[in-house]
Amino acid sequence: MDSIKVINSEEISEDAIFQFIPRTQTELDSIRESVNDIINNVKVNGDKALIDYAKKFDNVELEESDLRVVEEEINKAYDKIDGSLLEALRYAKKNLITYHQAQKKEEWSIEIEKGVAAGQVYRPLDSVGIYVPGGKAIYPSTVLMAATPAFVAGVNNIIICTPPQKNKKIAPEILVAAREFEISQIFKVGGAQAIAAMTFGTKTVPKVQKIVGPGNKWVNVAKQLLSTHVAIDTPAGPSEILIIADESANYEHVMVDFLSQIEHDPENIGIIVTTSKELVEKISNNIDSFVSKAERKDIIKSALKNNSVVIKAKNIEDCIRVSNIIAPEHLEILTNNPREVMKNIKSAGAIFLGQYSPVPLGDYSAGTNHILPTGGNAKKYSGLNVYDFLKIIDVLECDKDGLKTLSDSTMTIAQFEGLFGHKKSIEERLKDKN
Repeated sequence: MDSIKVINSEEISEDAIFQFIPRTQTELDSIRESVNDIINNVKVNGDKALIDYAKKFDNVELEESDLRVVEEEINKAYDKIDGSLLEALRYAKKNLITYHQAQKKEEWSIEIEKGVAAGQVYRPLDSVGIYVPGGKAIYPSTVLMAATPAFVAGVNNIIICTPPQKNKKIAPEILVAAREFEISQIFKVGGAQAIAAMTFGTKTVPKVQKIVGPGNKWVNVAKQLLSTHVAIDTPAGPSEILIIADESANYEHVMVDFLSQIEHDPENIGIIVTTSKELVEKISNNIDSFVSKAERKDIIKSALKNNSVVIKAKNIEDCIRVSNIIAPEHLEILTNNPREVMKNIKSAGAIFLGQYSPVPLGDYSAGTNHILPTGGNAKKYSGLNVYDFLKIIDVLECDKDGLKTLSDSTMTIAQFEGLFGHKKSIEERLKDKN
């Protein structure tokens, strides 16, 4: 069987991981110059550059007046969307809002010393841009996932950029998902040029404070290059799944979950780490039959050949070690005691526990967010959440007794650092006779 690699866990280490699981940094580096050219063109030429790139990359000829979706088109989208899909999107939205509202903390304050109160308040960003991919498929779920935490956080100005279809329109499903969050500023702009437009602003596309949402390598390089000008979410690349499975795992569940996550794109990554020799043999002997029945078999075959691997582990502890090295976007734990295994997981975009919690539930309607760190970035980034759209502001309030309590320490450190104005700020208040 040569459609998927099978290796021993001893071969997996921090240094050797790239031999078996491709991560795309080198490929991203190769297009940085081209992306930078796009960015500079949009910065200088604004809407004209966006129109030129729509023709070049999307094969669509637009006028300046076409760049923004008009209100009538959004309203008519509801007549074009399947009723059952609209119901499903609204159900997913309900669960997403419930989950993300639970993330919000109340503003708080504690007494540090007598007369010294310190705490935090939260304020939403003023403006956010959502990028919604549109090259290979239509993704209304991306609108839901990106808009929900911004909406819950209280961001008032949310815009969307997404590539136009060949008919110069945006898919009605995207428009409806946006309208469900009262988003009406939707622009027919894709690729790196969309990121540049939202960063610097054009005559038509407004400038925003933060840009979120997945995209292809051109979009992600643009976000990286522009991250000194605009806030961005977690770096994202090809989707990933890692499944930890022991002897109790249902073989067919493992297979369908594995294949479901590599059907998106030939660059997607699939990994199974298991203690079960029987499971490895079943996968090796039967994967062809599963692939042959898949609707997106060509994509799956490519991902299996280039980006997928089965890893034989000595024990569950070894499975955990491998998973923590890889830091996958999606981690399914299909073992006898998934919660016990989870206790030792240090890095993952999202974790799915047990045989009845497959990744697609989190992709769509469970309430958790599917915009997650990939490429090992789960070691230092979290998935999209409400706090990506909130500023956390420290608040200090002292009375005179509190000032006196803190004064000696404050003035001593200020004098040592040579910041005599800092010291004087305290001394002047200590002279107050009131």
